[in-house]
Amino acid sequence: MLTKRQNMVEAMRGGKPDRFVKGYEALSLVYTPHTMTDAFPMKGGPAVKNRWGVTLSFPANAPGPFPVHDKAHIVIQDIEHWKDYVTRPSAIFPEELWATTVAQVAAIDRNEYFVAPFVAPGVFEMSHYLLEITNCLTAFYTNPDEMHEIIDMITDWELENAEQICKYIKPDALFHHDDWGSQTSSFVSPAMFEEFLLPAYKKIYGYYKTHGVECIVHHTDSYGENLVPYMIEMGMDVWQGCMSTNNIGEIIKKYGKQLTIMGGIDNGKVDRENWSRDTIHDIVFNVCREYGPKYFIPCTTMGDPASIYPGVYAAVMEEIDKASAEIFK
Repeated sequence: MLTKRQNMVEAMRGGKPDRFVKGYEALSLVYTPHTMTDAFPMKGGPAVKNRWGVTLSFPANAPGPFPVHDKAHIVIQDIEHWKDYVTRPSAIFPEELWATTVAQVAAIDRNEYFVAPFVAPGVFEMSHYLLEITNCLTAFYTNPDEMHEIIDMITDWELENAEQICKYIKPDALFHHDDWGSQTSSFVSPAMFEEFLLPAYKKIYGYYKTHGVECIVHHTDSYGENLVPYMIEMGMDVWQGCMSTNNIGEIIKKYGKQLTIMGGIDNGKVDRENWSRDTIHDIVFNVCREYGPKYFIPCTTMGDPASIYPGVYAAVMEEIDKASAEIFK
């Protein structure tokens, strides 16, 4: 029987997996000093301000924290003078703060799991965290020079963070967040994505790849099939969060040898207060039968191995096991 990591590699290569990969099972997510020491809101608790000056809240019924963007809390009040509002935090932490992370990594069996540091938010998300989403999207058109400067500043921070991560834990995978669209459309056009975001990610993911990272897993739970060529060009290996609103079968058929799809099970369909095992069973078996075990990892679209409502993620994983028992007879 293949290890979880070996089985994921076989699925990604279109080889001979001996069962379906179950969501995140082969990724051992690791949290760095940045994520462990920055201000982070408690679910259902009060809002907090992080090192970037962004105020975050975590509603009880939400999958994660969101920036607070009333007028008083938007960081960049005037994009033409954005440097007056933003103080870029350092991504460098003393060695003693890395001790917990280093110890966690030392205990991971790398034959069984990919060591995968968790990095969030990404370049686009950080841009709209600082600007507010409507202001950010508008600025791509009205203030392209300033947007390039802001993205360059965020990219420099990401590269500084990457240098520290690779120095201390030598990861063999990366789990990186950056949502690029809604359920039905990317937030920016492919041409605009190519101009503003592709160069940033080629630098970031290129750095990780040249420093021993074998597998780049990028989370965007959205529509994004129009961006797939750029995902491949920037070095992504796995698109986690791919929603069913994308033509998953066509993406696998056309790009499977270059990009593995991890998703297909929309949280909005299964992760509900009135969730049912029957619904989860039907959706899981449908995607497993339709897309198969090569270049596809059945998974919920949420950006971590969890769910809003207790029991949902575990039920999905159990149904994937059942699908494996049926399909791998």
